[in-house]
Amino acid sequence: MIAGLEELVTGHHGDPFAILGRQGGEVRTFQPGARAVTLLAREGGQEMGRLEPVHPGGLFAGPAREAPYRLRIEWPGSVQETEDPYDFGLLLGPLDLHLLAEGRHFEMGRVFGAQPMEIEGIAGVRFAVWAPNARRVSVVGDFNGWDGRRHPMRLRREAGVWELFVPRLAPGAPYAYEMLAADGSVLPLKADPVALSTEAPPATASRVPEAAPFHWTDEGWMAGREARQALDAPMSIYEVHPGSWWRDANGDAPDWDRLADRLIPYAQGLGFTHLEFLPITEHPFGGSWGYQPLSLFAPSARFGDAAGFARFVDRAHAAGLGILLDWVPAHFPTDPHGLYRFDGSPLYEHADAREGFHRDWNTAIYNFGRNEVRAFLISSALHWLERFHVDGLRVDAVASMLYRDYSRPQGEWVPNRHGGRENLEAVSFLRELNTVVRERCPGAVMIAEESTAWPGVTKPVEEGGLGFHYKWNMGWMNDTLGYMHQEPIHRRHHHGAMTFGLVYAWSEHFILPISHDEVVHGKGSLLGKMPGDAWQKLANLRAYLGFMWMHPGRKLLFMGNELAQPAEWNHDAALAWPLLDQPAHRGVQHLLRDLNALYRAQPALHRADARPEGFRWITADDADHSVLAWLRLGAEGDEPVLVACNMTPVPRHGYRLGVPEGGEWAELLNSDAGLYGGGNMGNGGAVRAEPVAAHGFAQSVALTLPPLSTLVLGRRA
Repeated sequence: MIAGLEELVTGHHGDPFAILGRQGGEVRTFQPGARAVTLLAREGGQEMGRLEPVHPGGLFAGPAREAPYRLRIEWPGSVQETEDPYDFGLLLGPLDLHLLAEGRHFEMGRVFGAQPMEIEGIAGVRFAVWAPNARRVSVVGDFNGWDGRRHPMRLRREAGVWELFVPRLAPGAPYAYEMLAADGSVLPLKADPVALSTEAPPATASRVPEAAPFHWTDEGWMAGREARQALDAPMSIYEVHPGSWWRDANGDAPDWDRLADRLIPYAQGLGFTHLEFLPITEHPFGGSWGYQPLSLFAPSARFGDAAGFARFVDRAHAAGLGILLDWVPAHFPTDPHGLYRFDGSPLYEHADAREGFHRDWNTAIYNFGRNEVRAFLISSALHWLERFHVDGLRVDAVASMLYRDYSRPQGEWVPNRHGGRENLEAVSFLRELNTVVRERCPGAVMIAEESTAWPGVTKPVEEGGLGFHYKWNMGWMNDTLGYMHQEPIHRRHHHGAMTFGLVYAWSEHFILPISHDEVVHGKGSLLGKMPGDAWQKLANLRAYLGFMWMHPGRKLLFMGNELAQPAEWNHDAALAWPLLDQPAHRGVQHLLRDLNALYRAQPALHRADARPEGFRWITADDADHSVLAWLRLGAEGDEPVLVACNMTPVPRHGYRLGVPEGGEWAELLNSDAGLYGGGNMGNGGAVRAEPVAAHGFAQSVALTLPPLSTLVLGRRA
């Protein structure tokens, strides 16, 4: 009697290589439902003998030969020929297992999951999955009738990794893992945590990826990327949800190729430097917009395959556009096919709900102190940056990672080892992540969505910081939108909201974000936040965009705001493109195009953006008139730029502002211009400075400030 045979037949045996394949002088194979099995020579296919059934459950055995073999399996209605998965030796090398256990394996996307390859000259797929507490793990799919007894895997105990090579399996095949928990119970089928391809939701299986590498043509872009994304370079970001930017006549979202045909020339034409996508990693619930992902290595099948996304990035780089991705390492949903209690135990998450569960989002929190989890997350980040040439990652929900008491009442969180509220493991993870990215991906940027006063978010790790390149300035966004929401007559009482951002503007390297979060969940559209009648709403919006683009900090604008959409964003529908048939809405889009062009063309608007010497107030305290004016300054030799904002509907005539140089000052941009939908009030294109002292300067200009406007002037040589 073969030891463990009944466990094998019933699907409870955890070590199939101890029973199957070559065992002493015989070959054994488990083929439940097969009528007959014959050994064939691997080369030539000559018959080497018939295997006899030795158990009614489907075990066949017969004398072994020294020559390599394959199996001919006769099924009811078909015949299959394949090599024996249990005739192959150990698959993963000891270094891979060691690095995973140490938390330093940053190539999981190239090693784990489903990897098409040849072993001993045989084409197939190598599977590897980390599940240390499972009693048995099998890979299942159409190729074995989703029968977990057919392809149980080998456990590499030193690292808790299960592996198996399935010969002749082709790219595109759906698969999942069937597991027994430590108590012997069968778990729900699990998608591959390191899947490189998935079925389109609502289907939940992973797919074997294509083996061929993508042919990139962006060598020039990659070589110059570091300079393009440096602190002294302009960065203007168009934030996009790919499923709702545009839809075809049938209401279907485009794939990556069709999206590239429209989105890339559109963003390029508006003068943006970057596209930033809401998370494109596979996610089961479309209504999460990608912020509850389950497959951190796979682009969502909603928009096509991985090669399609690579083509999009390549085409964007050819058009001079960088690509940023929102990336979510803070938490994951608890769908049964996902990471939650992956092997029957809290593997990726904490066991204690006070540490491992977000009540706000009904999601599980990654255990950042676990080596394998850190390697998994860092590998995911590098996967997008290296494999797909993505130019940066915006890390979502950093504040929730940094604090153990984030959104938790007293007594419902676990202090750190020092008794504090800081999540020391998450801090260590973020520092390691950013250090590895800087080392391996020169020129790529890491951006934090961090809404608290945590010090040193963009300070280098070696100086005690978190090591991000940029941080979203959520305080600036809240303050300035709150101000713009006020009726102009009341703005004098809230004037400090527009100036306070300059108090801390150089404490971090900031991006000014008007993101998707500001135009959903009943918050209304950006246009809808503006007070007044229809004309005043549009004028307020134009003035605010001008204020934002001339303010220190990189720029980020969510799609649709350039159309002045009256309604808030709907992820199930396309943007309101017919608005462009209306001159007033087309004018806002035209203004944004000109703002981007001015921002990129004038060095004073970006060259010293990260340094206080790049900014000087002219007037910050005229609350009674709701007027703000400042200078933007670049490097030596760069012409200064003068900015004046009038945030009331009352024109200001003869408004005097000091300037650092005499001569003629030309209007570079006026948000009240007629081509933007404004009233066309201004200064006739230019004004001449006069020897009248003002604001600490010997020269000054007397301006007409249009109502609800931003005016930008530069000295004419």
